[in-house]
Amino acid sequence: DGVTEVLAHHSESLQDKFMEIPCSEDYDSHKRFEGCTPRKCGRGVTDAVITREEAERIRRIAERGLSLGGSDGGASILDLHSGALSLGKHFVNLYRYFGDKIQDIFTEEDFALYRDVRQRIQQRIAQAFGISSASMYLTKPTFFSRINNTEAKTTHDEYWHPHVDKVTYGSFDYTSLLYLSDYTEDFGGGRFVFMDAGSNKTVEPRAGRVSFFTSGSENLHRVEKVHWGTRYAITISFTCNPDHGIGDPVLM
Repeated sequence: DGVTEVLAHHSESLQDKFMEIPCSEDYDSHKRFEGCTPRKCGRGVTDAVITREEAERIRRIAERGLSLGGSDGGASILDLHSGALSLGKHFVNLYRYFGDKIQDIFTEEDFALYRDVRQRIQQRIAQAFGISSASMYLTKPTFFSRINNTEAKTTHDEYWHPHVDKVTYGSFDYTSLLYLSDYTEDFGGGRFVFMDAGSNKTVEPRAGRVSFFTSGSENLHRVEKVHWGTRYAITISFTCNPDHGIGDPVLM
């Protein structure tokens, strides 16, 4: 797997760690938005944006939503924006499927916390890359993931393949992950791996830790297979193109 350097250990509380790396050419094949489209690329990790207590509250939102469904395989998804929820080998629309019962599962406070956390992460990314947070738009898919060691049943369960976000989702310019559980305490395996030429750089999840990066090929990455326990995270992504922007989720 090449040499592994740990960028962020689960046991340390990082104020801010940032690595600048040269941008790939991926952004050239998309419309550029001055003052937002990456000219400075890189990756960062911080434990100073979201508290562990807030991460626990966010995880409870994920747990409540995912308890309504869940994949037959190891990777389950809950998207509060579109309502997509893993159910067996398929997806259902949470809002259509459960209708008014949604009010018993989520509260206005849940959605307010979600918005607040999203805004703080957005501001942190803007600050790191020297852009205006007003020029960034939330984009889809933005979703909770719950991963355990159940054998994959569909291609959606195969989360461990190396990929580039900008190639998978053309709208992505900046990707962030908020971890909602702890490496070695809640689960084994499941580290986040940046795959650089000749070396790997890993981020060990810790509840409340945010890792963020520009979405192009300069940040090819994968997630290790989870060997035991359950790993919770939320992926929150941003675009510079207002046409690809989405609103925050609202309680129906």
